[in-house]
Amino acid sequence: MSARHHLPWRTATAVAAMALLAGCASVAPDGLRSDVQALAPGRAAGVPDAALPAGGEGARADAQAAVQRWLAEPLTADAAVRIALLGNPGLQARLARLGVQDADRVRALTLPNPVFAIGRLTNAHEREIERSLSFGLIDLVTLPWRSRWQGQALQQATLAAAQDVARLATDARRAWLNAVAAQQVLAAHERMHDAAEAGAELARRMVRVGHWSALQQAREQAALADSRSQLAQARLAAAATREALARTLGLWGEGARFTLADRLPELPAQPMDAEGIESRALRERLDVRAARLALARVADQQGTSGIASVFGEIGVTYQRNTTTERTGAGHGDVQRGWELAVPLPLLDWGGAAHARARLLTQEGAAQLQHTALQARTEARTRWLAYRNAWDVARQQTQEVVPLRRFIQDETLLRYNGMLASVWDLLAEARASTGAVAQAVRAQRDFWLAEAELQYALTAGSATATATAAATAPLDPPATASVGAAGH
Repeated sequence: MSARHHLPWRTATAVAAMALLAGCASVAPDGLRSDVQALAPGRAAGVPDAALPAGGEGARADAQAAVQRWLAEPLTADAAVRIALLGNPGLQARLARLGVQDADRVRALTLPNPVFAIGRLTNAHEREIERSLSFGLIDLVTLPWRSRWQGQALQQATLAAAQDVARLATDARRAWLNAVAAQQVLAAHERMHDAAEAGAELARRMVRVGHWSALQQAREQAALADSRSQLAQARLAAAATREALARTLGLWGEGARFTLADRLPELPAQPMDAEGIESRALRERLDVRAARLALARVADQQGTSGIASVFGEIGVTYQRNTTTERTGAGHGDVQRGWELAVPLPLLDWGGAAHARARLLTQEGAAQLQHTALQARTEARTRWLAYRNAWDVARQQTQEVVPLRRFIQDETLLRYNGMLASVWDLLAEARASTGAVAQAVRAQRDFWLAEAELQYALTAGSATATATAAATAPLDPPATASVGAAGH
């Protein structure tokens, strides 16, 4: 420390005690998980009671027991979200990172230790012992401001972690929807393949007895080959989506053996109304709240940035020097005093630092406006996709599938009355099963759109994978000029 003050020992001790008390800060025992948990209700993909993993062996054992209970039954979407929040290793790493950021905050607010220096100088006539105790005065003076700024930065990091929790919950629901839909589609393709096999076998027998031509048999064989290809793709999709679900839930090995629910949830009777979705997004979205905090932080720092860049190295030092004669009676002399050193603003008047802080405030305001505009746009576009998916799914389930079943039933009646051939019956069976598979896909697409809409209204941008505050240090370069005042 370049600047130094000289104070009496009693005064220096009092100032040091004050600095020690003012610099007291502690790391949150739970790594701020409770703060993230407080933001989770309403944002955990429709599961407000979903809990985050707690630290400690006992808590981990309880979480594992809960996961085993949920896996013992057919896995529902809500259970998938709960398991993902407890077992996903990526989320555990993210929460641990938040605890690291909290520790960095405490370290940044802890005042530097005083520096004790001792020197021994001699010449032919005397010996001099120099003792000094120095510390940075500006660290103590700016502690309240730095504490507030660090708290704001940590709130941003907490919001970013909560956004990651919401994203994982949405991903778990999406993975569950994909896996269940793929399982239903696979069952439909298996029925279609059975019908194609029956048609191909009947065609082979008809050709053998001379009732059919080779061309007609080839058509049935081609239908069978196409059915086999679609069945293979459906099996691959079912296996891949199941693996993706297990990965999202944090399951592997023996723990990845679970039974999925039989079918997707039914469509709601009426879709969500569009009224108030923009205001809800602006009110609840975590990225909008984080942008407001970022603007408040840089605006709060703007007034001190110029002063901090000029007078950021003020320090105080107490000295006690002893001089002793080396000859004769050895008469000694003691010197006490203090020294105050303040940088002279001859070359740097803080103009660049002040301009930088002003531009950072403008950047924060523009970023908040951009985030709010993005929130409004995403709320509208996600709702449009949601409503369109509801219309399509409703048409498939309420109109197309019943219509295909009616045609199949009527064909069966005509077959029993010898007015339709078995080929007509098999073709209608394949078409009806294909309509069911298409309805399942439309139903899945609706629920996927619903999950993305809820995320866009409560958490953040559906296309964002991370935010700057998620991994950035709590003292970014934007506050370097102010931070210099405290170090």
